[in-house]
Order: sequence, then structure tokens, then C-alpha cells
Amino acid sequence: MIHSMTGYARVETTAPWGRLSWEMRSVNHRYLDVQLKLPEDFRVLEGELRQAASARLSRGKIECGLRYVRESAGEEAIELDRRRLAQLKDALDTVTHELGATTAADPVRVLSFPGVMREQQADFAPMLAAARKLFEAALADFTAMRAREGERLKTYIEERCQLLAELVAQVRARYPLVREQWLQRLRARCAELGVEVEPQRLAQEVALNAQRLDVEEEMSRLLSHLQEVRQALERGESVGRRLDFLMQELNREANTLSSKSQDAEMTRCAVEMKVAIEQIREQVQNIE
Repeated sequence: MIHSMTGYARVETTAPWGRLSWEMRSVNHRYLDVQLKLPEDFRVLEGELRQAASARLSRGKIECGLRYVRESAGEEAIELDRRRLAQLKDALDTVTHELGATTAADPVRVLSFPGVMREQQADFAPMLAAARKLFEAALADFTAMRAREGERLKTYIEERCQLLAELVAQVRARYPLVREQWLQRLRARCAELGVEVEPQRLAQEVALNAQRLDVEEEMSRLLSHLQEVRQALERGESVGRRLDFLMQELNREANTLSSKSQDAEMTRCAVEMKVAIEQIREQVQNIE
């Protein structure tokens, strides 16, 4: 299945200990670049999360952000470290005595002093497990969105391939008429000049000119490249680089047709080919 390199997903879960949310977004990139933004307490997961992303994705700049909001525990009692508080009181008494100060210490500022309040150590194991599980859900949504976008790109490219095949058919149908028109112009020119051209000599000129103007080889290669594009689209997997190379080959054949053309209709077909190829190339840049 074809996947786009652009995508977005956001998932969230809530538990008694708080709320977790993952947000993923991606843009085009030549290689896979996974960027994880994690709260400090969740950094232990970085290695395995990066490995999980690499197993599902192959190209694109992926930004993965985890947000954790802890639920306030209103029923938890405030717990003081009385030993630490006594040490702080002795220090404040000493400073007050030495400086001869009379202002009492602000209780709120005392509570904010490091070590006075005993912080309850939360059990992070359930949160880490929830973050892992939620990351898998986000990754599934993310890849599903990229797959849906990839199918849209596939349809668009197939339509442009069909247009190119139709233009090739028009060029092939036009070429015999162009060759005949060139032969008629040559005969008319000889008649104007009053020159009698030997049949053998005329046949040589026709053969040489036909060789210079013949685009059958280019059209055959163009159709062959289109078949490779279709096969790549059906294979799916990571075909972005392969398709990008095929766009270069298609454009080369269209440019050769344009340079060989001595007919307005064939030149128009060459221009339309290059437009269609460029449209495909722009979309191929989005394919994983």
C-alpha cells in the first residue's frame, strides 16, 4: 500500500493519576527522522518508542510529542519533614540573632524551601505503560491517515499516467502524417526550383529525415517507464525514491520528443507530457 509522508494524529487517555496525550505530525524528508519530545519522567521510553516508530515508518520528518497533566490530589495530606524544618528554624534563628533582625520569617516562603515539604513519590510504572500503549494507538492512527492520503496520491498518479499513455498514442498516430507532409513539402520545393530529383536520391533523403524525426523509440521507452510506475504503485512499500527516478526518465523522453518535433501538434503533445510529468513529480515528493 502506498503511504504519504505527510500525516497527523492525536490521541488522549485519562486515568486517576492524570491525563496523557500524544500528538504526531510529519512532513516530507529524504530519510526517516523521528523527533521525540517527552516530559523528563518519560524519557526512559525514548529508545523503545523510536524503535517502534522506525518499524512502521521509512521516510519523513516525524514529530512526536507527549503531554502529561497530573491530576491534583486534593485529599492527600500535606506532609512536612520536621527534621528539615527544625534545621531551617535553627538557621533562621541564628541569622536573626546575628543581624539583630526582628521580622519573622514568612511561613509560605518557609514551606517552599527545598526539603521542607515531603513530595509523595508517584508510582510511574502505570503511567509508562499507558504512554507505551497510547503511543501504539497514535502510531496506528497516524499510519492509517498516511495510507488514506497515499491512496489519493496513487489515484491521482494513475490518472496522469493514463493521460501520458493517451498522448503517446496521439504522437504515434500523428507521425506518419507528419512524415508524409514533409515529403510533399520536399517535392513541392523541388518543383518550385525546377529540380528533377532522382527517385533513389529522394528515397535516401526521406530515409535520413525519417531517422532524424522518428520518435518511436522514445515513445516505446516512455510507455515502458509508465508501466514501471504502475507496477511500483501496485507494489506499495517504500517506492518514493524509485518513482522519483522514473520521473526523471519520463521527462528525458518528453524532452527528446520536443527537440525532434517539427510539427505543431506533436510539439503540443510534448508540452502536455512535460506538464503531466511535473504534476506527477510534485506528488511523488509526498510518497514514503
